[in-house]
Amino acid sequence: MTTELAGGWTPFDYEITGAARAVLKEATEDIIGVTYTPSAFATQVVAGTNYCFLCTGQVSHPVVPPYPVLVSIFKPLSGKAHISEITRIKPQ
Repeated sequence: MTTELAGGWTPFDYEITGAARAVLKEATEDIIGVTYTPSAFATQVVAGTNYCFLCTGQVSHPVVPPYPVLVSIFKPLSGKAHISEITRIKPQ
């Protein structure tokens, strides 16, 4: 069992909960042309919750291969979840 400490990030969880999946869906529902499939997520409790999703991005074009990304989302205490940043992960 993970105890959430205000300001601290949880470790990545590789079992995406229904609540986390709903936050990702809410924040990405208006994005057209790319989908993000989560593999893991972590949370940070603030005045709301920050989410960091490790995802596979897939552009709606058959020639573009899938690529890894971190999708950062903020879910306020009341209101809609929104994307704060999408970072493409590249090899070192």
